[in-house]
Amino acid sequence: MHRYRSHTCGELRASDVGSDVRLSGWLHNRRDLGGILFIDLRDHYGITQLVARPGTPAYEALDKLSKETVVRVDGTVVSRGTENVNPDLPTGEIEIEVGEVEVLGEAAPLPFTINTEDGVNEERRLEYRFLDLRRERMHRNIMLRTAVISAIRHKMAAMGFNEMATPILSATSPEGARDFVVPSRLNPGRFYALPQAPQQFKQLLMISGFDRYFQIAPCFRDEDARADRSPGEFYQLDVEMSFVEQEDVFQPIEKLMTEIFEEFGGGRHVTSPFPRIPFREAMLKYGSDKPDLRAQLELVDISDIFEASDFKAFAGKHVRALPVPSVQDQPRKFFDQLGDYAVSLGAKGLAWVRVAEDGSLSGPIAKFLTEENVAELTKRLSLAPGHAVFFGAGEFDEVSKIMGAVRVEAAKRAGHFEEGVFRFCWIVDFPMYEKDEETGKIDFSHNPFSMPQGGLEALQTQDPLDILGWQYDIVCNGVELSSGAIRNHEPEIMLKAFEIAGYDRETVEEQFAGMLRAFRFGAPPHGGIAPGVDRIVMLLADEPNIRETIAFPLNGNAQDLMMGAPTELPEERLRELHLSVRKPQPK
Repeated sequence: MHRYRSHTCGELRASDVGSDVRLSGWLHNRRDLGGILFIDLRDHYGITQLVARPGTPAYEALDKLSKETVVRVDGTVVSRGTENVNPDLPTGEIEIEVGEVEVLGEAAPLPFTINTEDGVNEERRLEYRFLDLRRERMHRNIMLRTAVISAIRHKMAAMGFNEMATPILSATSPEGARDFVVPSRLNPGRFYALPQAPQQFKQLLMISGFDRYFQIAPCFRDEDARADRSPGEFYQLDVEMSFVEQEDVFQPIEKLMTEIFEEFGGGRHVTSPFPRIPFREAMLKYGSDKPDLRAQLELVDISDIFEASDFKAFAGKHVRALPVPSVQDQPRKFFDQLGDYAVSLGAKGLAWVRVAEDGSLSGPIAKFLTEENVAELTKRLSLAPGHAVFFGAGEFDEVSKIMGAVRVEAAKRAGHFEEGVFRFCWIVDFPMYEKDEETGKIDFSHNPFSMPQGGLEALQTQDPLDILGWQYDIVCNGVELSSGAIRNHEPEIMLKAFEIAGYDRETVEEQFAGMLRAFRFGAPPHGGIAPGVDRIVMLLADEPNIRETIAFPLNGNAQDLMMGAPTELPEERLRELHLSVRKPQPK
């Protein structure tokens, strides 16, 4: 018999009754019932119940051991009997009558329980992540991640994509976030940058003649944490294709996402095909460029109705309305709670009206609306008895943010939210540039390597803020999974695009020397995308925080509490790297 096990803890069945077996695993739980000791033994594969009877060496050994101690047990498979079967366990028809126990690794007192999901704080969980990962939910999440990545690789290869690796040590690049930098010992005063994404390298692979590339790529960005973004590092399905237009990129990615979410989504429906929504339409209708389409409500721009109004709260402002049908049975509390929610987002309040049976409007602002206002609102919003309308007014971006969130919250509270589905969409036609409101500077709004719609002529003749890029995002249930673009593969277009954003020719030639040199030796039209693996798994696992799907994440302050990173370097190591440390002065 094998030194540690003849079977795993998830393997034995009723057909094994009478067999002598050897199992190894962790002591998951212990129960003493009428003098008989029942132990749940856990390993990667499952749980098997052990039985130790009083007066036996096995009882004496198992009764004294702490939970999470690793043991090897020898014993005989016996039937639990019909009345004692545990239908929640694959091994629930049998148990092991233990004859011999060997302690392989004794456990110290635990900082938190493993066999229950108690309310231990996240910092504690991350400090003892190796224990946290023993919990059923976390173990399941990590194995889901493994299965998803394996399936992605298989499906991408089946569609003709080739997996290739790109460098980790490279040069800095303006990808929109801060780089993590690595000092060079052999080149004093110079630094590598860890890739924010393999952007330039995957384009260079297309220029090198490889047609369809993919990679489960590690990416590194020195940015703040949030629920759907892990600080430090993350992984993405990096994809690039040659001789393609936008729809050619959409087709394989849409197929992949549909299959992955159907296979691992636990029966939740995937709506297909994915709608294409222009960026400006998304901002107007949903208040967001990552709309949650499960919310079956839409915003309507009614600024023109109040442009010359005497109602000062709306006059001359951007005004967005949210019509909500079938609220006739909702109490006043429904309206007040939505108002409180809007205030929590930064609004001064949330104006609203209700539509009565005779078509008249009532509510806090009804008295400020003229007959013409009411008639136009009724027509524009298709109002009917039982409807309510919520209003937001102010600057475009502010109103979009607040009313976009109110749209989703109102849908959930009023029964207009679709559960149990994955609703995807493509957001397309992003503006190529945006203006910094404080400095007035024109800068890239999305990906600087994108091809502008209209090419060089658009860059030379159009207002930069009117130029659209061949840029797109894929969104699912209000979560942006990826950005992508048809790339700018022509040197003069690239130089002009960067010139508009304030980069002179010399700077571009210096920072992107390899890319520009490659473009000048014959570059194919190409495009790609990079869906975030962490976010995909987060959605599939139905987890609200991305860290719950990563084995060893950093905390919100980009610290590894388990390993103690980041660490200080000793002086001799700093000298070897030609570095000196300048710490911030205390305030």
